[in-house]
Amino acid sequence: MTRDKHSEQSIEPWIEKHAPLLHAGDTVLDVACGYGRHAKYFASRGHHVTAVDRDGDAIASLQNIANIHAELRDLEGDGSGAAWPYPKHVFDAIVVCNYLWRPTFAAMLDSLQPGGVLMYETFMDGNERYGKPSRADFLLRSNELLERLRGGFTVRAYEEGDDRGPDGHTLAVKARVVAIRIVL
Repeated sequence: MTRDKHSEQSIEPWIEKHAPLLHAGDTVLDVACGYGRHAKYFASRGHHVTAVDRDGDAIASLQNIANIHAELRDLEGDGSGAAWPYPKHVFDAIVVCNYLWRPTFAAMLDSLQPGGVLMYETFMDGNERYGKPSRADFLLRSNELLERLRGGFTVRAYEEGDDRGPDGHTLAVKARVVAIRIVL
């Protein structure tokens, strides 16, 4: 049996640490899911996952996995933000890892149910010193996540800064947040 390098990707520790905030049977949107390491993880925990990515091979690899509905979509579309396909208040949780597309950020947040959980982790300013992404369009600014969530979310956990490997060397610069959408 051949092993696909993508099947061996581990769950981000930040996502795994906060996964118990979700309830059995919750609906989860995994944005820019790639080969679905987080989609598979949440599906294995009994959640109903919509996994979305623009990579056809990645989405094909998720077909026929229990509790995963894999969708081939380009969420960036023409760059206007009009490509966001999901209605308001449809998901109990949204998971984003290593992806940022500002034009659809507000619409993405609107897709989260009141009381729903947002788990967001991606690269930020300073990452250009360590590799890609390196363009400002794809790097969060310091405290940007907090600013975007102000007024509509209760932040449960937040951190930003260097991601260090086991040897203590910086591998990337990231920001992470776990927040609950305020119930009005």
